Amino acid sequence: MTTTRRPALLLAACTLLVACGAPDRSPSTEETAVDPSPSSSPSSPSPSSGPSGGAARPDVVQAVDDLAATIGVDAGDVEVVSVEEVTWRDGSRGCAQPGMAYTQALVDGSRITLRAGGRTYEYHAGGSQPPARCDKPTE
Repeated sequence: MTTTRRPALLLAACTLLVACGAPDRSPSTEETAVDPSPSSSPSSPSPSSGPSGGAARPDVVQAVDDLAATIGVDAGDVEVVSVEEVTWRDGSRGCAQPGMAYTQALVDGSRITLRAGGRTYEYHAGGSQPPARCDKPTE
């Protein structure tokens, strides 16, 4: 083999190794249920840390702080039961109010379930809207 071919072969081999090398390290895809309800996948229930022990999700912190202020307890007394990523059917974010009109488009967001004082509360977030308490969920 001549010395002029070696760099080309080396480059081709490196390209092939990179293309076929390490598997994709992106987060795994959650299964999606086939039913008319919003799609959801659970995530970390802890408000103090994310799935990898990092900072808390801002929407969860906002929901915890809002509930604590609303019912008059310390934020530390609010338990995060679950956090689900959902795709809401429309701009109501699963909490439609009678007589209101909502954007008719899918909205990516989350359903945050909290517990305090022996009661369970639901917060819905999505789009550019912060989480809001939903006492009568429609989804």
